Amino acid sequence: MSVTAYVMVKSNTGEADRVKNALSEIDGVAEAHIVAGDVDFVVKVVTDSPADVKTVAASAIQNIDGVERTHTYIAMD
Repeated sequence: MSVTAYVMVKSNTGEADRVKNALSEIDGVAEAHIVAGDVDFVVKVVTDSPADVKTVAASAIQNIDGVERTHTYIAMD
């Protein structure tokens, strides 16, 4: 069974394409989209466990240069 989560990413850089490419290269990231609104990216993460979601969101995504903050939502269905 896999765990799906959606990570809302706020960026403080004008380099959206670079950040999107970096997001897409992370193991566990299934999709990364540039969006308009309160956040700059919506990232779909698919992993084996909630702990793996934390690793992807709190470690990998937040370590990308230009990422200001994230909010993670784990799918319940």
